[in-house]
Formats: sequence, C-alpha cells, structure tokens
Amino acid sequence: MLTDYLPIFVILILSIAVGVLILFIDRIFGPHRPTVVKSKPYESGMVPYGEGTRRMRVRYYLLAVLFILFDVEVIFFLPWAVSFRKLGLFAFIEMLIFVAILMVGFVYIWKKGAIEWE
Repeated sequence: MLTDYLPIFVILILSIAVGVLILFIDRIFGPHRPTVVKSKPYESGMVPYGEGTRRMRVRYYLLAVLFILFDVEVIFFLPWAVSFRKLGLFAFIEMLIFVAILMVGFVYIWKKGAIEWE
C-alpha cells in the first residue's frame, strides 16, 4: 500500500534536493558583497524611522479570512456546473441547500458589519 505513494515521495525529495542545490550553487558562484548601504532598509527612498511593523486592525484580518472562506466555497460550483445534467434533481436540491447555507452565513456577516470597510 505504501508503494503507491513512492512516486510522490521521490518527487518531494527531488524537489527539495533541487532547491537546496540551487541555493548552494548561488551562494558559491553568485556575487556576495554586503555593504552598510546595501543592508539598510529601503522605503521609497526615504530614511526609515520608528518601528518596521505597525499594528493592523482585527477587522482587516477578519475580512481577509471571510474572503478566502467564501472564495473557497465558490470553487465547489464549478464541478457541479460542469456535470449538472448528469447529476439530476438530487444534486440540484443539494446545491440549493449549499447555497442557502452560504447565504445565511453571508447575511449574518453582513448584518454584523464584518464586510464594511472604514
């Protein structure tokens, strides 16, 4: 049973080996002349001041997670639409239930104000 996964493990090991080999060859043969000017952070030609990071509001992350959540759920529409005629009435009803659940979630986050941008 594990022999079925052997090609995947071989490809994984080969891809890791090629990546390490490329980094090794770059370090040996590539130009590497660090200076003080090169190691300074670059911010649109301006001298940086303050911390390099700033705090982001939770609302930004919430909106990003909601976008990815609904985007991934919409991916399920494509296989259903391609084989719609073969699946019949049962699959149509199942998709209506799926869309209803999506709409309940969407209306909920809309009413909570999670998708409003300030």
